[in-house]
Amino acid sequence: MSKQKSQTIFVCQSCGFTSARWLGKCASCSSWNSFVEEKYTKTSSKPRKSSSTTTLLSDIKSGNDSRISINNNELNRVLGGGLVPGSIILIGGDPGIGKSTLAIQMLNSIKKERNDEIKLLYVSGEESPEQIKIRAERVGADSNSLYILPETNIENIKNEISKYNPLVVVIDSIQTMSTDDFNSAAGSVSQIRECTLKLMDQAKSKNFSVFLIGHVTKEGTIAGPKVLEHLVDTVLYFEGGKDHPYRILRAVKNRFGSTNEIGIFEMLSNGLVEVENPSEIFLSERSANSPGSVVIPSLEGTRPILIEVQALVSPCNFGTPRRTTIGLDPNRVSLLVAVLEKKAGLQILGQDIFMNIPGGVKIDEPATDLAVCISLVSSLQNKPIDPYTIIFGEVGLAGEIRAVSQAELRLKEAKNLGFKTCVLPKKNLDRLKQSNKSISLFGVESLNDAIDKLL
Repeated sequence: MSKQKSQTIFVCQSCGFTSARWLGKCASCSSWNSFVEEKYTKTSSKPRKSSSTTTLLSDIKSGNDSRISINNNELNRVLGGGLVPGSIILIGGDPGIGKSTLAIQMLNSIKKERNDEIKLLYVSGEESPEQIKIRAERVGADSNSLYILPETNIENIKNEISKYNPLVVVIDSIQTMSTDDFNSAAGSVSQIRECTLKLMDQAKSKNFSVFLIGHVTKEGTIAGPKVLEHLVDTVLYFEGGKDHPYRILRAVKNRFGSTNEIGIFEMLSNGLVEVENPSEIFLSERSANSPGSVVIPSLEGTRPILIEVQALVSPCNFGTPRRTTIGLDPNRVSLLVAVLEKKAGLQILGQDIFMNIPGGVKIDEPATDLAVCISLVSSLQNKPIDPYTIIFGEVGLAGEIRAVSQAELRLKEAKNLGFKTCVLPKKNLDRLKQSNKSISLFGVESLNDAIDKLL
């Protein structure tokens, strides 16, 4: 018989570092007062026999054709072409942003794509079956193959998974799950890590996919230890404020696809709807001939998106100039302002500067540097930019304009939406094929060249 051994440890709730005694400051992540006492019962027994065998790589069949296709182009794009059997996907986002709605719609999309008899399991630790039924009816989900399990004990969940053998399992949310191996409360580091490991072990052995929904902290990161993000195969973030109807699904980790792809949805009364042409939507409310407004052909993965960047430069009425940015890296904007002051000879450092990307989009790409600089100069001099002009290019500290990737793809999207002029780096212009020069292209080598051309 195995002996039950009880042990008490102190676990950092920020990073998962364990200690035999309480510490005021974590030795791993340096956070203060983050240690919580946790008790768990450890069973000492003989190790189980492993069913794994050593296999030559050439004898293993590729699993590229075994992805679970989803009848949702945006979600398919972010996942890299569908769900990989046996994979663990973690999705996080602000409360009420649409994580549970996306999970229900994903299960319904899988059912529509597959004609065979499949079973899908939705495990909820926060809502009753009646509440889930209301959401499913609102989004028009087919309930014939969707099973609902209101449970928080991971051992009971594993038994139900073994009983029904589902193709996909959704856990809503992982912070509400607990295991009998630990006496700590649900949501603690030990509970989250152990529950995820048990689900992962079962998913890999039975070859089904698991969708974990995670809470986020006030800083916007997924709650729980970072080790949770290391355990799973894919980490998705749902972005977009409640005051914007658009939601952006972004992959920050993906073992089976690119981490640069994004999916764009619109929240309507009947759930999340795919946005087929995001460029047209983001530019639909743009005011023409407005100083400080510039269109950027940003590249998100393999998808070019035309987005408006707005700048407002006004005199500073106080001692310290204000710097406010929404959707852009504030440090990058400060760097570009300094380059404009030093290399272009503009008196801009002493001005209040406000930057905004309408629509709740966040851009973190060097190719937007030139457009940000031109929008600042346009607002400073109160001179509008031609509304049918797009601008892209990276700006160096010496004021030079550096080439960026995928220039042809950016120009193709601009041509489809009727733009007639493009200002781009000279190096990109030299590399472009003659057949792609369907709009007027102007190559620039320095920031001063671009300012002289546009203003």
